Amino acid sequence: MKDTFRAIASRVSAWTGTATVFLGAVLIVFIWSLTGPLFHYSDTWQLVINTGTTIITFLMVFLIQNTQNRDGKAVQIKLDELIRATKGARTKYVGLEDLSDADLEELDKEFKLLTQNPSTIHAMKKLHEKIANEHARRHGASVLSVLYHNDK
Repeated sequence: MKDTFRAIASRVSAWTGTATVFLGAVLIVFIWSLTGPLFHYSDTWQLVINTGTTIITFLMVFLIQNTQNRDGKAVQIKLDELIRATKGARTKYVGLEDLSDADLEELDKEFKLLTQNPSTIHAMKKLHEKIANEHARRHGASVLSVLYHNDK
């Protein structure tokens, strides 16, 4: 049952995110609005669009939430693997998503303080230079032009 729902949720989420479906929804609303005079803007005429959009929204919330939960979990696993595989990384940060809000806030404050440390600033500058050099190497641009564009 779970696998069937996951497969359906993924497909429907991908399909409903297309321009075609959006344009179809716009077309439905346009046609509905054109029929207003035909139905004398009656309560039933309004109820049709209200009921339809409410049902679709209600169902889409569950489909989108399922897709978001899966995507979020996959990203966390990838990040945890990068932390685990990076030499010198603090592996205690694997699984941070399970911490309380207070603990996460405390870690956020700690990292903000770290970024104000002069040695951290120097390390970040070196990292930015390394990234710029690699970018220039891959794309054939000069390091100076890459650094110039990054500073803007």
